[in-house]
Amino acid sequence: MISRLKPLILNAQTHQGFRKYFANISWMFGEQILRMVAGLLVGVWVARYLGPEQFGLFNYAIAFASLFGSIAKLGLDSIVVRDLVQEPTLLKAYMGTAFWLKLVGAFLMLAILALATLFTSNDSTTNLYVFIIASGIIFQSFEVVDFYFQSQVLSKFVSICKITQLMISSLIKLYLILTGADLFWFVLVSLVDQVSLAISLYLAYRYQKLGGFFRHFDFTLAKKMIKDSWPLMLSGLAIMIYFRTDQIMIHEMLGARSVGIYSAAIRLTEVWYFVPVIIANSLLPSLINAKKAGENGYYIRLQKLYALMIWIAIGIACVMTFLSHWIILTLYGEAYKDAVSVLMISIWNGVFVFFGCAWSQWMLIENRTRMISFFQINTLFFNVILNLILIPRFGIYGAAIATLIASSIGHTMLPLFIKSQRIALKMFLNSLNPIGMFKENNVFYKK
Repeated sequence: MISRLKPLILNAQTHQGFRKYFANISWMFGEQILRMVAGLLVGVWVARYLGPEQFGLFNYAIAFASLFGSIAKLGLDSIVVRDLVQEPTLLKAYMGTAFWLKLVGAFLMLAILALATLFTSNDSTTNLYVFIIASGIIFQSFEVVDFYFQSQVLSKFVSICKITQLMISSLIKLYLILTGADLFWFVLVSLVDQVSLAISLYLAYRYQKLGGFFRHFDFTLAKKMIKDSWPLMLSGLAIMIYFRTDQIMIHEMLGARSVGIYSAAIRLTEVWYFVPVIIANSLLPSLINAKKAGENGYYIRLQKLYALMIWIAIGIACVMTFLSHWIILTLYGEAYKDAVSVLMISIWNGVFVFFGCAWSQWMLIENRTRMISFFQINTLFFNVILNLILIPRFGIYGAAIATLIASSIGHTMLPLFIKSQRIALKMFLNSLNPIGMFKENNVFYKK
């Protein structure tokens, strides 16, 4: 095994493309590792300071606002990156058009959010928290700068911006804890996070001296982008509901304290989800270029990506399951002890999340974005049904079980019924063989 790996490692070290992508991924991993550290040192301190009740209310407000934030993105993220890679000469037209589409979408979503709160049992204070957090949607428009840097494999600049935002946010939260601040001020920090990130992203773009994009809006491009992205918008909404509906349903069925305990475990699960996103987003230009070069090399590279994703997820799940009791009690304390079993269950959902990130990139490249929304919406359907059955019976543990079962159905059973997607299931099963990552000449698919 070592003798087979050695020439691959030596070739990678001298390959200019590899060094470029490795440096790009390294910056993003470095930023996310700092975010993990901040989450452990500051986020956990916030959870212990607020207690399960207020921490649960805080997370409920975040979850409710996130549903509408996902719609405001309009599914443009990967579409804009793909188009910038394919047509770099239209940089300002794509960025300007995407910016204004996202800004208009943000204000529309805030209006819809105002109507949606009328159908909840929230009190005025909870609705205020939701609106404060949701206001950050407006500043998501500046994410178009991130799309540019992704297309150029220059995520170093975005990572610096996010590290700056993280430092500001962490310092403010520490100050609030030390001064005994109310929950309201922690909610306000969520809005400050979005504002500070938008400012830093814009400054990073100006540093590139590429000229402004605000004056550029192409109606023809806008129609094309919306046509391509609306399935991804539905998919993004389904994903967000999938990840947040359990917290909302737990709040309605069991109360804020249960949401707080459940959220403590889920945060330790979701903190790892940056890994597949970084790998998939950073390698998207590479996969697009591989497809241009030939189908055989393209699918071999895709198979290796699938295998890498799945085995990273399995490794994380094994370690977290074994250490779950110690992690929860050490970080959160005795008040959150019921989160141990939730963590042991939910961490295994990462296997499907990791694979799903790479799978979605394949469907994006193949322009099968409608399939992404199909799978996400159906997975969401199973999750909601299972939550309704299992939460009343098993409490927060039932919510964790429901999410895991629904995710496994979406990634293993549903592809069986769609011919064009059976290749994904076959590659998923092939990926369970870790040796597949290192095979150079094997083709794992049949068209």
